[in-house]
Amino acid sequence: MATDPTDDIKALDATLTSIEKVLDLPKMRLELADLEQQAADPDLWSDQERAQQVTSSLSRTKSDLDRFQNLRSRLDDVALMFELAADEHDEGAREESDTELAALRRDIESLEVRTLLSGEYDARDALVQITPGQGGVDSQDFAQMLLRMYLRWGERHGYGVEIFETQEAEEAGIKSATFQVKAPYAYGTLSGEHGIHRLVRISPFDNQARRQTSFASVDVTPVVEASDKVEVDEKDIRVDVYRSSGPGGQGVNTTDSAVRITHLPTGIVVSCQNERSQIQNRASAMVVLGAKLLERRRQEELAEMDRVRGGHVSASMGNQIRNYVLHPYQLVKDLRTDVETGNTGAVLDGEIDDFVEAAIRWRRGQRED
Repeated sequence: MATDPTDDIKALDATLTSIEKVLDLPKMRLELADLEQQAADPDLWSDQERAQQVTSSLSRTKSDLDRFQNLRSRLDDVALMFELAADEHDEGAREESDTELAALRRDIESLEVRTLLSGEYDARDALVQITPGQGGVDSQDFAQMLLRMYLRWGERHGYGVEIFETQEAEEAGIKSATFQVKAPYAYGTLSGEHGIHRLVRISPFDNQARRQTSFASVDVTPVVEASDKVEVDEKDIRVDVYRSSGPGGQGVNTTDSAVRITHLPTGIVVSCQNERSQIQNRASAMVVLGAKLLERRRQEELAEMDRVRGGHVSASMGNQIRNYVLHPYQLVKDLRTDVETGNTGAVLDGEIDDFVEAAIRWRRGQRED
């Protein structure tokens, strides 16, 4: 016997109303109108810094409004779908309505999580760097598995992803990868992925088929904007050019187009090799360097605030955050939130929203403690 969806629809309506109050939609509409007016100014791009701020804010505000309005419209539609299915005693239409209600519940919960992203840099694009840790060739292969996982996640959501650099390892996997996720609140969404990831499996590279534990680090930083005033003095960097390695086409591999930049005062090293042009690779590498310097400054400020308070930072960003066990059983478990699933294949294919959203709630709780 089909259950009455009325209570579920009322609960979702109440959640949407609560989200509407948090987002302050009337204020957002006024902001959107003002931003659209500024964006239409033909002289806007004479000031590059202001233009970037306006277009970025316009994109975020419009995305949030469209997302909310779409959910409100779908909720109205699903209520009507149930009414029609009941009137016509149509079991097929009823099943379709149940499926849409479940999907709508998931999407509204996701938007509710989004309202928790109120950190200083949460609205930014995210810069993600993946690096193998202990475990030899298995860790390099694991790093490539994580890269694919995040790229598939971005693809599932329709997010733009720009890969700055991938260094392939000799036997298998990668030595490192750096990419940018271009979407509103990408940094706030992915910041909980920052940390050490651990894989346990039968090694495909061990001829005795022994179980192997390997590690990889995921580093997530906010992308620098013009307003951050992260300035890099030319005398503080060393730029090396070299021939790109790995796939990318003849034009990439036969010219010294890859760029490695070393920031001498801090020792930070970044590289980019995925563009044909040395100029393009240098520009991309400077984006990565700027994000690294911004994160370094942010961590120094947090450390100073903690010193003044006389406290201790609650959690090291280098701590292990998640286990991926493929043998002797199948389980992915987050060590902070206890969210887990036995569907390891789906997770490694990019279905990580449950982990991502739980981490957002957990990080919000850490801020409030």
